[in-house]
Amino acid sequence: MNIKRKLRLLVVLGGVLSLFVVLLPASPAFAHGGLTYPATRTYACYVDGIESGQGGDLDPSNPACIEAIARGDKTPLWNWFGNLLSNADGRHREIIPDGNLCGPAETYSPYRMARTDWPTTRVQPGANVTIRYNAWAPHPGTWYQYITRDGWNPNETLGWDDLEPAPFDQVTNPPINGSGPYGAEYTWPATLPDKQGRHIIFSIWERSDSPEAFYNCSDVFFGSGSIEYEIGVDNPGPDPDPDPDPDPDPDPDPDPNASCSVDFSVVSEWNNGYVADVIVTNNGSNSIQGWTLNWSFSGNEEVTNSWNTSLEQGTGGSIEASNAGWNATIGAGQSVNLGFQVSRTGDGPDPTAFSLNGSPCNT
Repeated sequence: MNIKRKLRLLVVLGGVLSLFVVLLPASPAFAHGGLTYPATRTYACYVDGIESGQGGDLDPSNPACIEAIARGDKTPLWNWFGNLLSNADGRHREIIPDGNLCGPAETYSPYRMARTDWPTTRVQPGANVTIRYNAWAPHPGTWYQYITRDGWNPNETLGWDDLEPAPFDQVTNPPINGSGPYGAEYTWPATLPDKQGRHIIFSIWERSDSPEAFYNCSDVFFGSGSIEYEIGVDNPGPDPDPDPDPDPDPDPDPDPNASCSVDFSVVSEWNNGYVADVIVTNNGSNSIQGWTLNWSFSGNEEVTNSWNTSLEQGTGGSIEASNAGWNATIGAGQSVNLGFQVSRTGDGPDPTAFSLNGSPCNT
């Protein structure tokens, strides 16, 4: 199936999903958003279900996601952005008992389970990251991100005393300036706590225009170490067959005369795919009017969705990503951002050779 057909299929599936939401029992506010990075449990299980399912159904392969469906149904995955209480009114500790933080409403109660095999995002202590939060239905408000304290017990359901007393990150009315595989996203910069090992990031979004609040639990692992189910990694252990003759200079010095640079990063991964973010910077002294970025995949990657660009995939893994209508100009010293979603089988190296309008870029 070519890319255009795949994109049309995504549009059709999106329409089916919208119809599904409409046909569900009405509630004051059914679905509004959730963390996509670091991935909240319902989002991670939804992506796992999409990748492992067939015929448009969700069929996760992760054992925690499978158990969650067995304890409930698939509604929390189709509505991974709807983990909310409509009458919270800032009274989170008063109305949510210990053990229920990750799923305050009964529909989402399976996602309270204390397990160490939830899909987990590896992060680094003290890292500066971009938090991404799906904006299914935008509303003003404040987001609070808490982290579990040192010494918490991951084999017990999350309680209020398991959290550090103050949020490590707080933001009010962040911009909707990102676009992910499932729609527009709030994004904002944050500095992660200086932690080690397994933790939970517990996020509360308090709306300022209603008493409604949303709750997300994102499983993260700080630093190195074994993870039972790391998002996007089949085997987190060392390479069993290292290259006996490694490249003596695997990272050559960047070309000081290069007119562009590209920062390629994977922001979300699962067994059979990932979401990538690409930042293209104009290192020259003149503005670029209209741009095309080229690179090639070395494996069997297939782009299934893209944003902030017009992207075409050719034979042999070649990619041509051109500007959208609104970001054709890159000023001197300025950058543009684009993203895409990839489906693949097996692992392959990230692309490292990019050219902008035919000129090679530093990476």
